[in-house]
Amino acid sequence: MGSPGTRGAAAPRGPRTARRTHARHRPVLGAARGPGPTAPRSAGDPAPAGRAPAGRRARTPLPAESARNRLRGVVPMSKRRLVFASTTPQALRDRCLMAPVDDPDLTLGQLLEEFPALSLTELVDDHLRLPLSRVLVDVLDHPPAPGTPLYLPPGVRLGALSGQAADDEPAGDGEASAPDPVQKPQDRTVAAANAHPKRLSEREAVLIAHDVEISRAAAYLESGLSVLIRCEKLLVEHLAAEIAGRSGRPQQTVRLAESVADAAAAPGGFGPGRRAELLALLHTAVTDAPPEDVVVVPHLDLLAGGSDAALTAEARELTDVLYERSERVLLAFTDPSLVVPEVLAGRFGVRLALDILPREVVTADSERVPLGQALITEAEAELFSGFDPAGLYKYVAGMNAVRLRHAVRFAYHHHAGPDGDQESGRRPTFADLLQELRIFKARTSSAFEVPDVPLSAIGGYKLVKDELQRALDIVGGAADLPEHLRHDLVPRGFIFHGPPGTGKTLFAKAVASKLGATILVVSGPEITDMYVGESERKVRDLFAEARRNAPAVIVFDEFDSIAAQRTGRDDGGSRAGNAVVAQLLTELDGFRPEVPVLIIGTTNRIDLIDDALLRPSRFRPIKIDLPDHSARTAIAEVHAKHFGVAVRPGLLKRIATATDGMNGDEIRSVFRDARAEQLVGGRGVPGARRLGELVGELRRARQQRDLDRAQQQTGRSAAANAAQRSQRAAMIVLAGRQSARTAPAGAAPLDRGDGTTP
Repeated sequence: MGSPGTRGAAAPRGPRTARRTHARHRPVLGAARGPGPTAPRSAGDPAPAGRAPAGRRARTPLPAESARNRLRGVVPMSKRRLVFASTTPQALRDRCLMAPVDDPDLTLGQLLEEFPALSLTELVDDHLRLPLSRVLVDVLDHPPAPGTPLYLPPGVRLGALSGQAADDEPAGDGEASAPDPVQKPQDRTVAAANAHPKRLSEREAVLIAHDVEISRAAAYLESGLSVLIRCEKLLVEHLAAEIAGRSGRPQQTVRLAESVADAAAAPGGFGPGRRAELLALLHTAVTDAPPEDVVVVPHLDLLAGGSDAALTAEARELTDVLYERSERVLLAFTDPSLVVPEVLAGRFGVRLALDILPREVVTADSERVPLGQALITEAEAELFSGFDPAGLYKYVAGMNAVRLRHAVRFAYHHHAGPDGDQESGRRPTFADLLQELRIFKARTSSAFEVPDVPLSAIGGYKLVKDELQRALDIVGGAADLPEHLRHDLVPRGFIFHGPPGTGKTLFAKAVASKLGATILVVSGPEITDMYVGESERKVRDLFAEARRNAPAVIVFDEFDSIAAQRTGRDDGGSRAGNAVVAQLLTELDGFRPEVPVLIIGTTNRIDLIDDALLRPSRFRPIKIDLPDHSARTAIAEVHAKHFGVAVRPGLLKRIATATDGMNGDEIRSVFRDARAEQLVGGRGVPGARRLGELVGELRRARQQRDLDRAQQQTGRSAAANAAQRSQRAAMIVLAGRQSARTAPAGAAPLDRGDGTTP
């Protein structure tokens, strides 16, 4: 391969004569030797539409191009085909596919600013001004063959290409990667604008949202301290090179040469061969790196080989490697869902967490703007009427910047696409955006759902509703509270307690609907696990998932099964239960008002709940008792309307009187059964007589249950009395025998207790 900037000795074959090339258009990766592609046309001489250029056969569309053609429709023959070699081919393809939706006016030059790439064709400034709608972009899946000339487009820096390659290209030949060139912070910083940006890539969103944390981590690295970053995996590719670059230190990123698909060979980590290779590369980098270099470990948690804090065999190996050169400066990343043993985390002098988005970001002019202004594009903000940049924060605070961009693009595509609201003439509102964000969170989560139960759908219970409304006003208005009081005033959660069937879970769903939150209902016994530490891990994962989907509500049904009073017994079951309660207390005390997560426990036995959870600063108990007469009337009215059963107001009051002592679920069953008989049983429209018969059946069933319960209680009492009499008689007989053996001569015989003597 020739030196960069030369064309080589052998000219490409073809009927055209060689021509002089401007310096900036010379290939940057050597010259072609032997047979190679024909010399490209000049910049101002595009190939005629509808036929192949001279000296070439007609080209068969590539599979990737055919897929794009199907997505975009028929490709006009006047489009110019340009082939690029990129270090991130899939990201470049995705940007081209989404451009017609996200940014129809995107030009080729703007695309190459976001995703620098080398061209197989000489380009001039006129090409860069072409909109993508007039260009057919092909991206090579693999590096071009040796000797293929590659051209640097005007305005694209080699530094950008090398920085991108440092993040994405694997190291070859089983060796640690060479140090990346040092880049000045000002060359890599992306600053937020005072207005909505016209375009915004995922990398730019991450750098804007976490600029303060990135600079802080870089300063620690510059001073010689190793840094451990705790963040989601989606952020690592954008943060690793940026933090190392701002530190001013050359970086060595430990990469693997094999396919990423091999990482799934073992649950919770890399496959044995892949992990051994990566560990060897890490050992080489830590041992041989110069003192001024920083060694970047993108996936420290996966190298540890486990999902808990136990020191596994893999973790011991990794510990040995990292502590072999304790003075080496390291930058490593872990995911919040994976636990790194403390002995590994202790190798790092500084630990930083990037868990939530900031409420405001700093612009290039040192002004603070809302996050909803800096990370939402101009087109997205204009689409949704009444868009509120500051009001958006509480709905996205728990998301990372990449996931936020995915969610907003999801909402934008839904409302601006072919089937969107604009086709019907209706302009979507800010409320539509918030609803789409909730749907996106539910669809990208394994268990969370979007509830639709307003408080008005629950009949009666005015006092309970008023108390909940006061608490929800505080949760919803947390942003307006004084910062030093915010943590103390916002409630952590509620415990709904009362008899079965009173609507405790229904109230929890209504609370989630009122907050505009997603909801997860989990049964208490589902948390418990036979393996040590698994129950605590499940609790930890539930809270982490809730924070990512905030605002969110977690409902623990049968809360007493996991939050029972802690005991001093040393058996395994007691220790496991105590550990779950301790994990709950840890999660509750770690709440942040910026991320609205509400915990609701439902139970029939509040007397079993641990006293530490019943403190006013943690859970607020709310009793949901059997409904009174007015509540039963309202409940009957709600269910009659829901099931379509026509009932006069006077009959509703009689039903409320007849259902005294019944819960809301039993009242609901009256109208449910009446409607079912009308639709399936052929009884016709249910009248007052039939409704009265259904209420009577409920009362008879309740009386039968009470009778059975009393008989069981009587039977147990009778059995207990018989056991006591038998035990007393046995004691008397034993006492008599003992006295007979020890009584002196002439003593009176012992009475049996029934008037007879032995």
